[in-house]
Amino acid sequence: MREKLARFMQGRYGIDEFGRFLTGITFIILLVELITGWYVLTFVFWAIFILVYYRMFSRDYGKRQQENQKFLTARYKFRTKWYQIFHKKGNTYRNSGTKDGFQKLKREIQQKMQYHIYKCPNCSQKIRIPRGKGKIMVRCPKCNIEFVKRS
Repeated sequence: MREKLARFMQGRYGIDEFGRFLTGITFIILLVELITGWYVLTFVFWAIFILVYYRMFSRDYGKRQQENQKFLTARYKFRTKWYQIFHKKGNTYRNSGTKDGFQKLKREIQQKMQYHIYKCPNCSQKIRIPRGKGKIMVRCPKCNIEFVKRS
């Protein structure tokens, strides 16, 4: 039986990253449909399911590779944006692996637990304010502007 399946799949595209992604989406849609009872999702499930198998059994390597490449490019852009949004920019010691980098990261985490760090609305200077003092007047040491913040 394995040999027959292997012979059948010769010359066909098979599964790739985009196919795996679509398969995962079909399972998520199936779970949501089972939990919520929205039968419209059944049609969406079958449409994506048929698309996955169409791509898998296709013999047009060029088109399938182009589709996969577009998916990989979009995924890379999404992950890059996600990383930029949720991780600090310019933080060179996060993955340095050195003891010094670990100490800096540890110190930064401790500082965030004890202090609020605000930016001056005028000059964007970072200002460290102790937590738990309530509403306080903050004076920027760089441009001497005063503003009210909650600590």
